[in-house]
Amino acid sequence: MNNIEIFLISLGLAMDAFSVSICKGLTMKYKFKRNAFLMALSFSIFQMLMPLIGYFLGNTLSNKLINFNHIIAFILLTIIGINMIKESYKDEDIKVGLSIKELIGLSIATSIDAMAVGITFAFFNIRLIKAIFMIGIVCFSLCLIGVYLGKLIGKRFNSLASIIGGIVLILIGLKILLEHLLS
Repeated sequence: MNNIEIFLISLGLAMDAFSVSICKGLTMKYKFKRNAFLMALSFSIFQMLMPLIGYFLGNTLSNKLINFNHIIAFILLTIIGINMIKESYKDEDIKVGLSIKELIGLSIATSIDAMAVGITFAFFNIRLIKAIFMIGIVCFSLCLIGVYLGKLIGKRFNSLASIIGGIVLILIGLKILLEHLLS
């Protein structure tokens, strides 16, 4: 695998995290810069860890995980999406930017597919550390852009943005689930 192929894989892996970053950027009100950085950092760390885990797990255990990773992602994204929708009905002053529990849940949900990529890395002549850092850098950059893009959009739509963001997260989870069930 050459650098261009790894870059394209990195872009593909980062798309779910980018979409979720836009959704969260829609609703972040407090400590925006801090939360935007933490979200991008967390997403990129998980995007780096999952291929590494997949690479070292090997085919035996990983084949079992592949069979239900889409269900895990669907459940996590749906729960977080429903929570975003519920928060849209709360008083504006009560809303918080981003909880650690939510951040970790989103990070896991958006990076589970990266574990399968890590498994495929074992079959190619690849510089694993270089690939993992490229995945992390691409994910971090796109997520940071996504959160700021979401904030720009969110200023115009206010609490409707929470509802839209929640629905989008649920739809991303459903898309992941259906892609795996129909393939």
